[in-house]
Amino acid sequence: MSSTTTDATTAKVPKQPLHPSVISKLDPEYIEFHNSTLQYITPPHTLPWDPALRNAPAVPGGTEPLKVGSVKDFEMTHTNFRAFTPEGEVPEKGWPVFIFFHGGGWTFGNIGSEQGFSTNMCVRAKCVTISVNYRLAPEHKYPLAVEDAVESLQWVIKNGKKELNIDTSKIAVGGSSSGGNLAAIVALKAAEPTFTPPLPSPLLLQLLIVPVTDNTATDAPGGRWESNKLSPWLSPDRMNWFKSNYLPNKEDWTKWDASPLFAPKELMAKTPNAWIGLAEMDILCDEGMEYGKKLKEVGVKEVETVVYKGGPHPIMAMDAAVKLGAKLVTDAAAALAKVFGTS
Repeated sequence: MSSTTTDATTAKVPKQPLHPSVISKLDPEYIEFHNSTLQYITPPHTLPWDPALRNAPAVPGGTEPLKVGSVKDFEMTHTNFRAFTPEGEVPEKGWPVFIFFHGGGWTFGNIGSEQGFSTNMCVRAKCVTISVNYRLAPEHKYPLAVEDAVESLQWVIKNGKKELNIDTSKIAVGGSSSGGNLAAIVALKAAEPTFTPPLPSPLLLQLLIVPVTDNTATDAPGGRWESNKLSPWLSPDRMNWFKSNYLPNKEDWTKWDASPLFAPKELMAKTPNAWIGLAEMDILCDEGMEYGKKLKEVGVKEVETVVYKGGPHPIMAMDAAVKLGAKLVTDAAAALAKVFGTS
């Protein structure tokens, strides 16, 4: 066999090439990384479902985890979480704590899949960072991920001081994509007067990165996804596949513990200050902007919405390959450090 034939038969075949219409709008570094690496990855929603799909590496292009003081896993009722504690001397009242929910469309991801981000928050904001393993769809559908997310906050209130030397007056929640959805919902749940055990003091921040806030969104004319429907990675088909895994019943889409954009104004007004990081070229950008706008309208004191120009949905997890992703991570850590008073 000639070398020409060998090259032809072993050449990689693009599975998700960039659409010509979006190339001029995308971040140049992302384009380079997409063309060299990402376009050859088969989108999971195009394959028959198999839990083994979760064994594939997480989004490529992320930084290695930073060195922290300690890493320890704790059990919850149905799952667990991983706690990253900073190096150095414990503050007098204990460490601030950031409870983080990973992305993955409620279908993929685990406590180890976004350790680069978790350790960056731990080190840069000088806080215990808790990465939560919530139950995943399609085996575990809505609202089970919400129940696990809420339980992680309840655990911190009940056990955080004793087990991790946490200052329970300094709690923030956050997440990326589906995890951003869960973080916003936890912030709403914690603001309910019936929440138990009661918070020692209100949450300090909801840090929402490319969050899902409206599960009724579509790419139809006038729909929230329409302007970015040809952007890479998170296509409407992929997002609808995630939604069908987690929220198969259409009547659930407008419930606020599935779509926080539908939360009552009175409850939304009681949620903490927000930092919302959005990718300009993401189908979820519009609903993220709308959530920030609503929080401001109902009277949440400080709402900072940052749109990363030219960025598609997964840039946070590509912070080694794309400087725009590294900037998002840096900005998120700065927002956390500011509310914790550790900057």
